[in-house]
Amino acid sequence: MALTKHDIVDSIQERFGFSRQKTIDAVESLLELIKSALGKGEDVLISGFGKFCVHEKKARRGRNPATGDEMILPPRKVVGFKCSGKLRDKINVIG
Repeated sequence: MALTKHDIVDSIQERFGFSRQKTIDAVESLLELIKSALGKGEDVLISGFGKFCVHEKKARRGRNPATGDEMILPPRKVVGFKCSGKLRDKINVIG
């Protein structure tokens, strides 16, 4: 099961008692800030959670799985994530 944006909005609204629209606006604003920073090639560090980084991938040879034809895949940017030690410890709690 995945945690969705809807679930995040519901949880924040329930915990802090904000109006639904203000909560949606706050979550959307946060996500836009993150997307904007990543779009500029900047890293996003959220203490206690992790770091989102933009990595550049070089052009490479690939293959069309449907036809088997070889092709050159263009260079592109991808987002990577490295979790913090606190998050890793929380995930790996033995209980």
